[in-house]
Amino acid sequence: MHNLNLRRFFRDLYESIAGTEQDFTSGSLGRAIMLLSIPMVLEMVMESIFAIVDIYFVSRLGADAVAVVGITESVITIVYAIAGGMSIAATALVSRRIGEKDHQGACRAAFQAIVAAVAVSLILGIPGWFFAEEVLTLMGSPPEEVERFSGYTSLMIGSNIVIMLLFIINAVFRSAGDAAISMKILFIANLFNIVLDPVLIFGWGPFPEMGIKGAALATVLGRGLAVVYQLFLLFRGKHRVSLSLEYLNINLKEILKLFRLSMGGIGQSLIATSSWILLVRIIALFGSEAVAGYTIAIRVILVSMLPSSGIANAAATLVGQNLGARLPGRAERAVWTTSVINFIIMGGIGLLFAVSPEPFIRFFTPEQSVIESGSHCLRIMSYGFIFYGVGMVIVNSFNGAGDTLTPVKINFFCYWLLELTVAWLLAVPARMNEQGVYYAILIAEAAMTVTAVLIFRKGKWKLKQV
Repeated sequence: MHNLNLRRFFRDLYESIAGTEQDFTSGSLGRAIMLLSIPMVLEMVMESIFAIVDIYFVSRLGADAVAVVGITESVITIVYAIAGGMSIAATALVSRRIGEKDHQGACRAAFQAIVAAVAVSLILGIPGWFFAEEVLTLMGSPPEEVERFSGYTSLMIGSNIVIMLLFIINAVFRSAGDAAISMKILFIANLFNIVLDPVLIFGWGPFPEMGIKGAALATVLGRGLAVVYQLFLLFRGKHRVSLSLEYLNINLKEILKLFRLSMGGIGQSLIATSSWILLVRIIALFGSEAVAGYTIAIRVILVSMLPSSGIANAAATLVGQNLGARLPGRAERAVWTTSVINFIIMGGIGLLFAVSPEPFIRFFTPEQSVIESGSHCLRIMSYGFIFYGVGMVIVNSFNGAGDTLTPVKINFFCYWLLELTVAWLLAVPARMNEQGVYYAILIAEAAMTVTAVLIFRKGKWKLKQV
């Protein structure tokens, strides 16, 4: 029996990575979670490697360069917020149509989401390209940093179309149940980024030494190649969602429907990320070392949350498809099961960081002042990891059901009213400096999770129509 279970596990593991034709509205719920979550976790790993590789090589250019990357990332999270919000809408629509066995409806929703992503990316990218210096100045960068490193910011924001499309199209594959495709796409993109980063930053071989701007160019090229491959797969017509000429019609009514649904997703992301921008602005009051330490610690935290993020994405897909199949009880069981899994995983990771945070920060920088600052941040924020894991599952489940307004209300209260207020009070009047910001984040995340669980238990999300 033991050998049989082991063979079954490895068979499912292979199927999850290679791709599966599993119907996620029937059969074992545990197997469905495994088949979806493993490639989604690996997809999150691939996405995060972009940031890790960049910060690893950029850290060799000094704390000022790392600080500019951190500030730029805090601003470009607005792009991530909008892309994430639109991905939430695409996920809700495509997964619901798949659950209803409406293939044509899923394909139509996918194409309209792509059109909307292109339009929004142009609106954000053009001003971002021309006003990068003003953005860095507004965020508190000193004049010498702005003069030396604004090219990085200009390129990252100006080329946001690759971020938009990468997010949207991967959401389409993921919500349809083809999570392995999203994982493979990002693997290819990362391979190019890992090679190009040191080559363009340090000028290896015949390439010019571009410094921090080379990191931006490597990331853009890697993501751009991924988008080209995504489009190839969509039009090849061999997956659950495939595009052909009959679907290439711009339907303003469908786009407006997607925008209405995505407003909640964009709103919740903008609230969370704009609060992050303001938190970085507060931390900048205490010097480049504090910003650099925070930037590195956040990268470590984001990597550590990858398993939790992948499982939460799996929960969103399962909720959408099972509501489409009119199986709300199965959808709810999927949420509680994934919540328990995340609670255990994130609890273990949080314990590790609380006991020994320094080695994880030291990996990215040799500067002792940055190591100390980042270690304090990592230890404090690790205390709330069990909340982060459960909170992500519950919020993603609301989104998978198409109830994007509830997370907006939760985020507004926890991230704007609570987090920013507490961060300022602890950092400045209470003289806790940047550590006050870290404690404020911990408090806000715990409040978010408790609030989300209480609302989820009421069950109104099961009645949402999309």
